[in-house]
Amino acid sequence: MKIYNTLSGTKEEFVPINGDKVNMYACGITVSGEAHIGHVYQALIYDIIRKFLIKKGYDVTYARNYTDVDDKIIAKSNETGIPASAYAKMMIKKIDKVMADMEIDEPDLWLKATETIDDMISFISALIEKGHAYPTKSGNVYFSVDSFPSYGRLSHRNLDDAISGVRIESDAEKKNPLDFALWKAAKAGEPFWPSPWGNGRPGWHIECSAMNKKAFGEEIDLHGGGRDLIFPHHENEIAQTEALTGKRFVKYWVHNGLIKVNGQKMSKSLGNSLLMTDILKEYSNEAIKLALLSTNYRNDINITPDLFPDAEKHLYEFYKVFSDAEKAGIKADGDYPEIDEKFDAAMCDDFNTALAISDLYGYFKKIRQLIESGDTTAGKMLGQIKKTYSLLGLFKKEPSAFVSAYEKAHEEPVPQEITALAEKMQAARLAKDYGKADALRAEITEKGYNVMISKDGVTVKKR
Repeated sequence: MKIYNTLSGTKEEFVPINGDKVNMYACGITVSGEAHIGHVYQALIYDIIRKFLIKKGYDVTYARNYTDVDDKIIAKSNETGIPASAYAKMMIKKIDKVMADMEIDEPDLWLKATETIDDMISFISALIEKGHAYPTKSGNVYFSVDSFPSYGRLSHRNLDDAISGVRIESDAEKKNPLDFALWKAAKAGEPFWPSPWGNGRPGWHIECSAMNKKAFGEEIDLHGGGRDLIFPHHENEIAQTEALTGKRFVKYWVHNGLIKVNGQKMSKSLGNSLLMTDILKEYSNEAIKLALLSTNYRNDINITPDLFPDAEKHLYEFYKVFSDAEKAGIKADGDYPEIDEKFDAAMCDDFNTALAISDLYGYFKKIRQLIESGDTTAGKMLGQIKKTYSLLGLFKKEPSAFVSAYEKAHEEPVPQEITALAEKMQAARLAKDYGKADALRAEITEKGYNVMISKDGVTVKKR
């Protein structure tokens, strides 16, 4: 199995640090608002990576975090009048509901910043003792970038590029503009914790390092997050952790691409954030997954008006094959190893879900032909697809119900002209003028509609 390692810029053979044991961590959500499509995409990717590693026989412990104290959360608290801790808990509950609706499994370990404050204070104290951090008179503590010579190697930047490429917090007490906050002195009206440097709260970057160390110790196998976190967040995680331990922090750095909306970066400032509660009202969770996973995880995804409707249509066509097989008396059950082998080959090449999904189109084309010829191999192929692609969260629904719901939702209204013909046909039938009724039925059929007669009357549907 090969994984693209951001640190080396190449695909590398995956060899865990301790035999088959894999410790993996993914940066979670800063809970300053409700879950958007970017949050779900990142959670989906690392859930799938975890599941595939387990499939390949690894003993995986997967941790994610919630950042539940942060400048943005405090700003929302001030805006809403809800205490920051209560606001964070409220958002976590809403985000957890979205993840459950998306059927994204929870990690093995949930970590929260506010539950790791003592660990962060100990971490920062040790960095000060080693000469890698310094407190200021105002009560802030900064990491000294100059004390860590390899700073910039994850993002492949030199220090001049780093300074020009990121917003720098100004503070006259900083020794270097790139020095970043490990501890922030308390401001009026903000939540705070006591520390050796005075009341305050942790900086963002120290949170993940402290939570990782608490969960896994000094080294981990795989650390994930969005590509926007490479610099400065993950760069700073490396600096502060390796400065403390003197060891390599992470063996494999994995980063997913970002979400764009009609070609623009998705952001609150542009007003184009797509909330998951809105998307889930329109589309099934499987259609959303199919859309997102049809692009390689390292590439950006551009969400256009057609992305989710097209995915829902493709999913309908796939489920229609399952439904047609049922109607033909062919059960979706059995093994077809070639499908599973091809899936594993795609996923072993840096978790290439896009390639694995592209194979589905050929499989279903072949299965349609097998159903038409009455070949029961169709059942074995369908059974294997259900088992194999469940790892991606696909084909878990009842086929006929999915097909029926899709067709009902996308049913075109019957034109008034056709409705009028059907009413005339029914009137002719009631008058026992069957010749006229048959002629009207033939006219309706010729125009592309079927007429169904029941005790409740006449129903017309497009053929």
